[in-house]
Amino acid sequence: MALNPSQLDAAVVATRTILPLEYPADATMRRFFRENPKLGANDRAFIAETVFGILRHRFFLTSLSELATPRSLVLGYLVKFQGMNLRELTPLVSDTEEKWLSGIKSIKTTTQTLPIQAEFPQWLVDKLQTIMSDEEILTLGHSLQNPAPLDLRVNTLLAKRDQVLETLVSEGFKAEATPFSPCGIRLSGKPAINRHPLFLSGKIEVQDEGSQLLGYLLAPKRGEMVVDFCAGAGGKALLLGALMNSRGRLYAFDVSEKRLSNLKPRLKRSGLSNLHAQRISNENDIKVKRLTKKIDRVLIDAPCSGLGTLRRNPDLKWRQSSQSIEELKAKQAAILTAAAGLVKPGGRLVYATCSFLPEENQNVIQDFLEQHPQFSLLNCSELLSQQKIAIDTGEFLQLSPQTHQTDGFFAAALTRAKEDKQEEQETAD
Repeated sequence: MALNPSQLDAAVVATRTILPLEYPADATMRRFFRENPKLGANDRAFIAETVFGILRHRFFLTSLSELATPRSLVLGYLVKFQGMNLRELTPLVSDTEEKWLSGIKSIKTTTQTLPIQAEFPQWLVDKLQTIMSDEEILTLGHSLQNPAPLDLRVNTLLAKRDQVLETLVSEGFKAEATPFSPCGIRLSGKPAINRHPLFLSGKIEVQDEGSQLLGYLLAPKRGEMVVDFCAGAGGKALLLGALMNSRGRLYAFDVSEKRLSNLKPRLKRSGLSNLHAQRISNENDIKVKRLTKKIDRVLIDAPCSGLGTLRRNPDLKWRQSSQSIEELKAKQAAILTAAAGLVKPGGRLVYATCSFLPEENQNVIQDFLEQHPQFSLLNCSELLSQQKIAIDTGEFLQLSPQTHQTDGFFAAALTRAKEDKQEEQETAD
């Protein structure tokens, strides 16, 4: 399909609207589409792909011009990364722009600095260089520049994966079983799935395979008391409920009423009857305190930088900073401590983030264990092996897009000692 002037103009306006990055790019994009209802489906797809493509390659695109305007970013992206023919663009651009664009194709990304090649800000490269070689940083950066696939989770309470897969394939979807999650399906392309009968009937949900694996790591059993501590819109809670076969009691806690309200229609579709969503004011809310040492399994999907989701949310590169990471570390430690208080002796806790930075992950766990000797680490690879999931990243679960084709999730599994040594010590004292 040939590019027309109105499409180009709309892409430029959308880029200009989103680039201040005061708000998440996907939310700003949704608002832009609401304010421009006359845009057709093809126009919207072109605009969204262009804007998010620019965000993925913004460091390189900005380096091409001293004055990186929204228009130059759009044109540069189309020529360099979409392979658009200059002849196609000639009627839409000025002579100066045409001359500039003709020189772009020959510029090699491999001659650029590491931050530009990896498409990471300097502060992030500095952090990564303490734990990775430049080559590893580059590999990670390149993997995060690709758009993420669309992963689905089959609601095992209502359907079997094989049946859902068969239905999707028979309807022409390019679908395959995910390699690790027993209830996952991966779709090629970006098909609109939210109006499909399987979605509307609650048989499928959109959920990254890495996120699904967290549920299997927690491995809740029927009849248990389970808490999803930072439930958000409830994707993981819905999976936990299905793994429990809707038996037992499952709490979904979150501080955001808005996020929990997004869970309501999903819960209604899911067929679950054991999930109880509750807003809490903070991690020390009385609703949390009253469950002290009563919970069999606790999942903490902690607030984090989200850097492991850069394939989906490339704007996070500019919306996070060294300072924001420091603030998150304090929040993560406080939430982990509060949530751990719920775990009964012999119970399990899974702490997870969508980040690849040790200071949000291993370091938080190490500090916690030093202060709470009644908890000890479990081996994530062994726990998943018990669920017949063959994925070995060692003691911790560390997923990456380049190795596992998932978002960059981290998880640690802990258990509270059946006899609480710390309490025994306090009693003796």
